[in-house]
Amino acid sequence: MIPAETAALFFLASAALALAPGPDNLFVLTQSALHGRGAGLLVTIGLCTGLLVHTAAVSLGVAVIFQTSALAFNLLKAAGAIYLLYLAWQAFNADATRPGDAGHVGMNFRRLYFRGVIMNLTNPKVAIFFLAFLPQFTDPMHGAISLQMLLLGGIFIVATLLIFGSIAWFAGFLGHWLKSSDRAQAVMNRIAGSIFAGLALRLAISERQ
Repeated sequence: MIPAETAALFFLASAALALAPGPDNLFVLTQSALHGRGAGLLVTIGLCTGLLVHTAAVSLGVAVIFQTSALAFNLLKAAGAIYLLYLAWQAFNADATRPGDAGHVGMNFRRLYFRGVIMNLTNPKVAIFFLAFLPQFTDPMHGAISLQMLLLGGIFIVATLLIFGSIAWFAGFLGHWLKSSDRAQAVMNRIAGSIFAGLALRLAISERQ
């Protein structure tokens, strides 16, 4: 069993990492601003579902593949970059009809949820990060390492839910303001598209560490 002080330290570290600007919290921010806090919360749940998969992969040793195989890493990285470019294209073209109507796509609950899942799973850097981060808080003296990493993954997900959920909630206020102005919504769509394109480029040029 992981000592309480270790779990508390890990939670604080996880919360700090969730607060640091990165692809996932920027993604939650843009989706909440474009489609409302409900959209951001659904995307957050999708992202955390992806974290469940990464936690299991690290615990079972599957994540090592992305650390040791350049092919596996690059294939998943390419898939993630292509998906982000697709989201960028959607955002840039959303105001071709009516800016606010982009929310009809966003308000499809299933699509929002899986958008978060795909965003997380197609980033091999997350798997490698977990592979490097989780073992630092484990100790063979406290039981099976795989079970400890599963527990740590759960703590990380709780911290992520709290931080990303807060981001989604507060960014939702921006979304309400955007809905009252077609021009503001069009500008936000372009900003979101630029962010997605930038994230795609960042992922495409990323290297294994």
